[in-house]
Amino acid sequence: MIPAMTAAIADLEDLLGRLPAETSAAARRLYGVTTTVGRLDPPAEMTGWIEKLFGSVASVREQRIVRVTDLITLEGALFNELRARRPMEVKGQDEVRRTIDSSRGDPFCQPETGTPADPFGRVRGEHGVTASNIAKYDGYHGVLVFNEHDPLAPVSEEAMRDHLATARGWATRALEEDPGARYYFLMWNSLWRAGGSIVHGHMQMTTTRGMHYPKVEALRRAAIAYGEQGGHDYFDDRWAVHRDLGLGVEVGRARVFASLTPVKEREIVVLGRPGEDESTLAGGIARAVSALRTLGVIAHNMAVYLPPLAPDGEDWRRFPPMARLVDRGDPGNRTSDIGAMELYAASVISSDPFRVADALRST
Repeated sequence: MIPAMTAAIADLEDLLGRLPAETSAAARRLYGVTTTVGRLDPPAEMTGWIEKLFGSVASVREQRIVRVTDLITLEGALFNELRARRPMEVKGQDEVRRTIDSSRGDPFCQPETGTPADPFGRVRGEHGVTASNIAKYDGYHGVLVFNEHDPLAPVSEEAMRDHLATARGWATRALEEDPGARYYFLMWNSLWRAGGSIVHGHMQMTTTRGMHYPKVEALRRAAIAYGEQGGHDYFDDRWAVHRDLGLGVEVGRARVFASLTPVKEREIVVLGRPGEDESTLAGGIARAVSALRTLGVIAHNMAVYLPPLAPDGEDWRRFPPMARLVDRGDPGNRTSDIGAMELYAASVISSDPFRVADALRST
């Protein structure tokens, strides 16, 4: 395994060449990597501004850019060495803390009277209780309201395991009411920067009919096609490449790694094992959240990808439970974290996955 403390995304092509033969072959199957240099010639009048933001004029004259594409799923990212080494400064922390404290007593603090119930009632866990979402994404759309109001409170493995079990209990109840709504999706939007309309800590659950949500189904199809072409397992190969680059750690049964093709900043993937349920992800998710907090992240999204709750006639045998967590930026920053590039081309990333991996190991 390559020691990640000495590695950087700017050197990815060289690092891939140093992998063991089997992992190197997997990397060639999975990833397209190119490195280019962007050049500019700033006027003398910009010197002070450049030095203030980037340290020196020399650092911006030539900028190494690494493009990584997952050749199987066609997810991709552009990493700029210059942007990746900028320190992260969260300017909105004081405002966020004031907002969290001032929102105590909101409807989620009294979920039995402040939130509607689903027709099948509520599911109660040790750390939260379910409610029906009042403005629904889908026919079955629930909320898991945390007992803990503060969305930035530390999340233990035990609490995460309870949240996953309570949400799964809700999905099972929904399936009993509608056996066709077998496709279950779990999400966690923490704070308004991540799309959370209520500050109080909560997750959301949906079940849908016909087929899984497009991005989950697309991943299943891509993984099946990859296995059929060469007999290799997409998820195992992806883990092996990240592990041997020094980007991953194992937490119990979960494989946790900083993604080479993040959808946005500091994406962490928590990968389970086929045939197991999402409870095995609990420790990995708790570690990932803690690592993001270590990195200064206070607004994040999480999605959990799962096989259907009941057989649907498709091949899900090799599809493991998987969580994806991503930084959504400083809540005090008015600049959007996505633009046309992210929506229609490829993700533009200013963070280095190797530094995210450092946080995973040190947490």
